[in-house]
Amino acid sequence: MRPSLESLRILETCVASGSFARAAERLFLTAAAVSMRIRSLEEELGEDLFVRRGPRVVPTSKAVELAAGIRRALGEIDASLAHFERVATRLRVTAPPTFAARWLAPRLSGYQGSEIELDVSVGLRDPSDFDVAIRTGIGGWQGLTGHRLFPVELTPLLSPALTGGRVEITLEELSTLTLLPHPDWPRWFQEAAGDIPASLSFTRIEYPNHDLNVSAACAGEGVALVPPGFYRDLIRSGALIAPVACVLTGPNWHIALVRNDDARPASNMFCNWLLEQSRSGMAPPN
Repeated sequence: MRPSLESLRILETCVASGSFARAAERLFLTAAAVSMRIRSLEEELGEDLFVRRGPRVVPTSKAVELAAGIRRALGEIDASLAHFERVATRLRVTAPPTFAARWLAPRLSGYQGSEIELDVSVGLRDPSDFDVAIRTGIGGWQGLTGHRLFPVELTPLLSPALTGGRVEITLEELSTLTLLPHPDWPRWFQEAAGDIPASLSFTRIEYPNHDLNVSAACAGEGVALVPPGFYRDLIRSGALIAPVACVLTGPNWHIALVRNDDARPASNMFCNWLLEQSRSGMAPPN
């Protein structure tokens, strides 16, 4: 009968640690339990693995060689399990249309973890219908753990045709232009000018997402209040201009959500990857 994998793991830890006491700390066992397991292993193998020298124990040369083989085998087991999780686990990820198109999609090809099944939707849906949901808000979704990626930023973008080709205009001039509807226009003017203009003109059509607002702005229909980081390519090309420096930041964030009861490595690994990507900035990778 061959020794158990647990006994072999304890042997490897004892050799690597240099003492039963330190091995016990690493394994969250008592020193007595480790010593008893090593004695049982020696009986199973029919050979001493450690030489007792007073309070110290020194591994034999055969024990050192066996521990090295165990270490290699455990490493291969870990690698095989990681590969299995990447191949076997398909993560269901849901994200709003603009975030999915402008931030997530340009980065996903660089993710080396699980296969991703991306669902583009605005509503949160039932938690059983997704593994990771990216949503916008201040947090506090019941039964879900939130990972804050980056705050929502908003600034006016418009076609240069509306300004006669000028890249900068005054707040007063901006307030006279036709605006594409957005609930945060009053808050933006309060932040930028200290008050809200008495009369603002809005288009009759209210678009449901940033991309449609930007398409309308490019067509010269009005001024869009949108995240500038998502549309740097259009700003660089000159299709849109950001005529006022004020950028409204927060209080909403883009947040990655996972269920509180989901302890799978795949879900946590993807959220950690999202956090790493968020620290690299808003612009998509080259």
